[in-house]
This record gives sequence, C-alpha cells and structure tokens, in this order.
Amino acid sequence: MAVDAIARPRSRWRRTGSTRRLITYVILTPLCLIWIYPFLWMLSASVKPNGKVFSGLGLIPTHWYFSNWTNAWEQAHIGRYFLNTVIVTVAAVAIVVFTTATMGYVLGRFSFPGKKAIVVLLAALVFLPQGYTIIPIFDLITKLHLDGNLFGIILAESGAAHIIQLLLFAGYFRQLPRELAESATIDGAGFFRTFFQIFLPLSKPVIATVVIIQFIASWNDFLIPLVLTLSRPNLRTLAVGI
Repeated sequence: MAVDAIARPRSRWRRTGSTRRLITYVILTPLCLIWIYPFLWMLSASVKPNGKVFSGLGLIPTHWYFSNWTNAWEQAHIGRYFLNTVIVTVAAVAIVVFTTATMGYVLGRFSFPGKKAIVVLLAALVFLPQGYTIIPIFDLITKLHLDGNLFGIILAESGAAHIIQLLLFAGYFRQLPRELAESATIDGAGFFRTFFQIFLPLSKPVIATVVIIQFIASWNDFLIPLVLTLSRPNLRTLAVGI
C-alpha cells in the first residue's frame, strides 16, 4: 500500500513532465524553423543564379551553381576581405581586452580625485553616436600615416571609448575581496604583478564577455573600415567588400 501511494504521485509527475515537454517542443519547433529560415535561404541563394534569387521563397534550387562560391572567392576577392577581417578582428579584440581590463582595474580598485566625474563622463559617452567621432579618428589615423595599412584600421577599431567593456571590468574588480591585493603586497608583488597574476586570471567571465562583444562589433563594423579604405580597396573588410 505504501509503495503504491509513493508510486502514483511519481507516475503522475512523469506524465505531467512529458506533457510539458511535448507542449514545449510543439511551440518551440516552429519558432526555431522561423528563426533559422533566413540563414537557410542565404545558403540556398548562394547556389542560385542572380535572376532566381528573389523568384520565390523555396529553399531547394532546381539547379545548383556551386561556381558562385568560386567566383565570389576569386573574382569578388572575398578571400582577401575575409583575411583582412580576421586580422582586424583578432588584433582589435586583444587590444581592447588589455586596455579595458587595465583601466577597469584602476577604476574598480583605487580611489583618486575626480574618479566619480570620470565614471559619469564615460557613462555619458555611451550616448555619443559613432558618426560624431569618425572625422577626428580619420584625421588622427591620416596624420599618423597609418591610413594605408591594416594597422590603422586596427587602431581605429580598438582605440574607441569601449565604455561597456570598461565598466564591466571595473564592476567585477570592485567586488573582489581586498584581502587578495593585501596578501599580494605582503608577498612582495607590485602593481603589475598583482594585476596580471591575481586579478586578471580571476576575471575570466568578464574577459569572455568582452571578447564576444568586441568580436561581434569589430567583425560587423562598417563605418570605420569604409572611411579608411576608400582609397585602398585591397584593405576592405567583409562588411565593406560585400
């Protein structure tokens, strides 16, 4: 009797759980198909002739033109644009992680005159449109004679005010125990050793977040690479080249 009393709620709970999973799958499966349809359509359009791309919403072409991929890679220079994008993105991500981590460490762990004013000013810069900064960026890169190589684009991508990334590091470092820095000081560690060997390894979650944010921003950025590559088409990134 006791065993039956225990088994009945369990079986009822299993049936309820199965019903919930079934309802979840029924609802989420159409949403998933709608979500991935644009990507599947893009893949389908890549093997169609130009005249058939917008002829319908079907995903399976009647004829497969795989030569489109070869033409895009060779004639449209997609390979070069892809390599440029990888170089710019990887370098920009590395520089931004280093600069925002060091600045966030100072803002989060140390007190100095004008700190609150700096934080408020940085927060206000979030609302500054990118179009307002493109002219001084272009002028600075030109005066440094870096407008003819990828390093100029990398510097322009990584030299902006990355406020969100900076505040993420500052907030994370601020909540770490003060005893960590005190123990490092007692052991003879200086400013840089404390940062690189103790605090930076502890900030892996923030580093991963900043890497993702900056990777997406640099990979998809259009305005800065467009302005800096107007006279040098061979330096275009994918966003500009496409």
